[in-house]
Amino acid sequence: MDILNLIRISGKALLRNKTRSALSMLGIVIGIAAVIAVVNLGEGLKQSTANQLSDMGTNLIMVMRSNQRRGGVSMGSSNVQSLKVKDCDAIADCAKNVTMVSPVVSASGQLVNGSKNWSGTAYGGSPDYLAIKKYEIATGVNFTDEDVRKYAKVGLIGQTIVEELFDEDEDPIGKTIRLGSMPIKVIGTLKEKGENNMGMDQDDIIIMPFSTVQKRMLGQDFIQQIVCSAASEDVAEAAVAEIEVILRDMHKIPVGGTDDFDVRTQQEMLEMMNSLTGTITTVLIAIALISLLVGCIGIMNIMYVTVTERTKEIGLRMSIGAKNSAILMQFLTESIILSLIGGILGMILGVGLSYIVAMVMSLPFAVNGVWMIISFVSCAVLGLISGFFPALKASQTDPINALRYE
Repeated sequence: MDILNLIRISGKALLRNKTRSALSMLGIVIGIAAVIAVVNLGEGLKQSTANQLSDMGTNLIMVMRSNQRRGGVSMGSSNVQSLKVKDCDAIADCAKNVTMVSPVVSASGQLVNGSKNWSGTAYGGSPDYLAIKKYEIATGVNFTDEDVRKYAKVGLIGQTIVEELFDEDEDPIGKTIRLGSMPIKVIGTLKEKGENNMGMDQDDIIIMPFSTVQKRMLGQDFIQQIVCSAASEDVAEAAVAEIEVILRDMHKIPVGGTDDFDVRTQQEMLEMMNSLTGTITTVLIAIALISLLVGCIGIMNIMYVTVTERTKEIGLRMSIGAKNSAILMQFLTESIILSLIGGILGMILGVGLSYIVAMVMSLPFAVNGVWMIISFVSCAVLGLISGFFPALKASQTDPINALRYE
């Protein structure tokens, strides 16, 4: 029996029970759709993370306070006072592969402008902070080194704060707002950046001289973070090595001692986020594969029922000369056709679902071609596996007993 004739006969047999065939494919459709949707959304999330980190600069380097440990238990880093402004100065003076450095301190409070108020966060940095973090000025000017030396009460505000504290036609430049009890003169506004991949609003921000936040608001002599910009992405690792040597020397850390700081690059953060995304995606794929397995079992059950119902047909075909191998191939073909059609419908549904969810979540729409091929091949294999035993049973039927079957 040639393959085209085999497919035609199998197709007619399946069409005789359209509802049963559709229901038997449902598990495969749901399983494949879930796998494709999860994989595509994972790809979209990875692309979103990469794009946002790229927007912040691929040569960005962050120095953070390391976690305190007591008795082997992490106590967090909020009370660690290991980073100082002099560390920034040392990096700026000695690190040849670093072009810009800024200390970072932050403080939250209630922002007030007349009758309007908004809960916001002020980030303190040097004049280079905007360039390092890829913020652009929409209107007004940046603060200066002189403002840093004088602890000037000036700041640049993001578009979220502009919308919340000022009327639509009101120019914020030159106006004075309050953060807690401290007045702040608005000298500039920032261009819109939107939300990051963690859902945080990057426009809900005030950027001020770090000395103002550090001394006037927090009353402390240490800083929370240092951000640097490497000369290029190619020398980022060399810049990290320089920073580590400088800070170990500044903090008098002996050879083999434990660092009281952590240095991270954008590439490391990207790998960390991709690893987390990959873990979540793997778990969700495993759950989706359970549905696919259920679909495979469903096809096997339906094929067993089909073999039983068509016992007399099998006996008749054998009595007129059909070989056991022809009977085996027919039922295997029916199982594979069911699985492949279910897989194709599942892939279409999965791509559609991932597109809708990506649009709703404002993620890039991505299709993982490798997993599409894997899914299609898997459907053929699952169809072969789920149909083999029912087809084997059909091929081993005794034609005399089959003809007597009622």
